[in-house]
Parts: sequence; C-alpha cells; structure tokens
Amino acid sequence: MFTRSVRNSFVRAGPIRLGPVVSKRLYSQAQNGGINHKRILIGLGLLAIGTTLYGTTNPTKTPIAFVEPATERAFKDGDVSVIFVLGGPGAGKGTQCAKLVSNYGFVHLSAGDLLRAEQKREGSKYGEMISQYIRDGLIVPQEVTIALLEQAMKENFEKGKTRFLIDGFPRKMDQAKTFEEKVAKSKVTLFFDCPESVLLERLLKRGQTSGREDDNAESIKKRFKTFVETSMPVVDYFGKQGRVLKVSCDHPVDQVYSQVVSVLKEKGIFADNETENK
Repeated sequence: MFTRSVRNSFVRAGPIRLGPVVSKRLYSQAQNGGINHKRILIGLGLLAIGTTLYGTTNPTKTPIAFVEPATERAFKDGDVSVIFVLGGPGAGKGTQCAKLVSNYGFVHLSAGDLLRAEQKREGSKYGEMISQYIRDGLIVPQEVTIALLEQAMKENFEKGKTRFLIDGFPRKMDQAKTFEEKVAKSKVTLFFDCPESVLLERLLKRGQTSGREDDNAESIKKRFKTFVETSMPVVDYFGKQGRVLKVSCDHPVDQVYSQVVSVLKEKGIFADNETENK
C-alpha cells in the first residue's frame, strides 16, 4: 500500500517537479515497469531530497525575477530649471513665453512647433503620423514628443542655457510622469486660464493668417475637448503638489505679462536682484 501510494504521488507530480534530468529517465522506467518499482521509488525519493538540500545550501546566483536598474534623468536636479506652460489653445502661451525669453533669457521650447518642424523635415519617419494626429486634434504619442524636447534641451544646455519654458506640454498624465522620470523635474507649471469663447475668437482670427492646418472651427473644437479631458487632469495633479501658478489671460497682453512676472517672482523663480533685460 505504501509503495503504491508513493508511486502514484510521483506519477501525479511528474518528472518536472524533481528537476534533474536523470529523474526523467527513472520516472519513465518506473512508470513502464521496466525495473523494480520499489528500488526506483527509493532512488527517486533520495534524489528529490538531495536536490532540495543542494538548492537550500547552494542557492542559485540567478535572480528569480529580473528587475531593471533605475535609470537616471537626462538632467540632474539643479542642472536646469523647467517651467511647463499650459493653457487652452489660443490662450497666448507663445506670446507670453516670447516676452520671458526676451527679458529673462529663457529658452522657449514649444512642443507643437517641434512636432510641426519634425513633420516637415525631409526623411522624417514620423512626419505623416504627426500630420494625421494634428489634423484630428489628437495628442501625438509621448515617445516622439519627449524625444524631441530632450534633444532640444540638450542642444541648448551645451550652449550654457539652463532655463526652459516648455510650452504646450505635458498634455497628458503619462507625458508628465515620463518626462519627470526620464528627462528633468519641473519647477512649476504656468497655467493660463481663459474662457473658451475668448479662445475660439482668437483662434479663428489667427487662422486667417497663421497658415496652420488646425486653426479651423472643426479642429479647434476637437482641441478644446482634448484639452479639457486630458490636460486639465495634469494641471490638477501638479496643483495638488503646490506646483501650479495660475494666470488669467482674458486681459491685454501686457497686463497678462505683469501677472506672469509677479507669480514667478513670488515662487522664487528669479533671483532677488534679477531685473528684466532692457
């Protein structure tokens, strides 16, 4: 009875559980009745015990699960100062960034401009894809946008530039998290708040001369919807961390700019004795 029950347990378990190659041969012979069952079962039992003891006293050097090592950001903390600039389409982000570039020496990187430039670049493997996403008012895959931003930052960093305004980015939560994990951590997000009706009027007017294929009523509506659904959660995410500076942009350009400079100074972005370039 004992021998039969032990044999049955080995048959149910199969050779894989015993590990060594030799156990497969013994198992097969025992199952087919080629040699004495009792002698084989004793051998199998001793082999299983020996294998277990060896594994306990000589643990394998290969880890059970491979864990990728943490990768460093492209820029270490303190190397660069990054300000995300967000707001609905037509909020005037580019205009305000241009004034900060002129007066405080920032580098202005527009995610949209970088994508449009890549779209037109001869030989670009992403050109047609980017064009389609822009026409549909959708967000280009983050891998493309982040790669373009990182490349532009590195080129400017090599020239001694360390202050960056990243305009129109991040537009989704995955973009925000991936950029801060792999490229650089942002100081703050400058958020331009504006009523949709004002934004629509501005964009339609701009479309008369801009030549941009997304400055039309159909694309504008899609862009509004995309911004509310995907970008506002990013603003809320950084807001909970105390890293959002909100500016009302339903005012003349110079008035909005005064607000921008004021909130940046309050946040300590500028040195105490720093003044605008004249």
